[in-house]
Amino acid sequence: MLRWSLLVCLLCGSALRAAEPARLIEARRIWDQAPHNAFTDLVRFGDRWFCVFREGARHVSPDGALRVITSVDGQAWESAALITSPNSDLRDAKITVTPDGQLMLTGAEALHDRSRHTHQSLAWFSKDGRTWSDKHEIGDPDFWLWRVTWHDRKAYSIGYGTGENRFIKLYASDDGKRFDTLVERLFDVGYPNETSLVFAGDTAYCLLRRDGEPNRGLVGSSQPPYTQWEWKDLGVRIGGPQMLRLPDGRFVAAVRLYDGRVRTSLVWIDPSAGKLDEFLTLPTAGDTSYAGLVLHEGLLWISYYSSHERKTSIYLAKVQLPAAG
Repeated sequence: MLRWSLLVCLLCGSALRAAEPARLIEARRIWDQAPHNAFTDLVRFGDRWFCVFREGARHVSPDGALRVITSVDGQAWESAALITSPNSDLRDAKITVTPDGQLMLTGAEALHDRSRHTHQSLAWFSKDGRTWSDKHEIGDPDFWLWRVTWHDRKAYSIGYGTGENRFIKLYASDDGKRFDTLVERLFDVGYPNETSLVFAGDTAYCLLRRDGEPNRGLVGSSQPPYTQWEWKDLGVRIGGPQMLRLPDGRFVAAVRLYDGRVRTSLVWIDPSAGKLDEFLTLPTAGDTSYAGLVLHEGLLWISYYSSHERKTSIYLAKVQLPAAG
């Protein structure tokens, strides 16, 4: 019996070692023209890639602008647009596709004149990624609508307070231009802020960053009408969360991790268990985070920024994910 148990253990160990790990196909720098290039997002639209990010003199500087670059093949990139503001620092570009087939770019402006308020979330729209609408002010002043997710022709976004209001709100919109508060106080412990919303059927999932006490990330879930949420502690601190649900039902995310060496990594998220498992570290170091994720033709495409090659630049990685098992 002992010999048989040992044989079974050896076979199980061999099977685990033979399991196909995630494989980094490539990671290449695609933009570095500004002194500081950071805070990315990525989308596939009209058989083209669009990557958006902030350009500025530094990580925080008054001259922040939102750059849109585009590519047919993900190799050669060109500028499609640059959105600037004379009276604010534009930050943290996010991009998505609306139900009526337009690109929607969002971000927030950190105002130079802070006598009335400090931040305002904004949205722009485009049919081709090159010509953009005038800005639309979305949400409430001093609440940063971090990312917009469309579900069943409605736009959802979670905004976090940038001043004394250290809590998050859930917003909803029918057109992406006017956002009404759906949940006034969604979560308020540990300074919650950056989020990623994902829908699986009608179930909503949220990956949440916290920077207070405690500072461990959370994963939340909710059923329609999304006014009641259940939260689970992931046990680790995360930054710049972006989460994607794969066709096989698994949840993959890109986050910045802080346990020792700072890095941007791909992780598995188990919302039911409240568990995070790191499985691939991207080539990153120093000033890094804020990834965009797109699953395309069997590969996970990831935009992100990093300063591991001294200058803070924009990178694009392609990863072959392991099969579910």
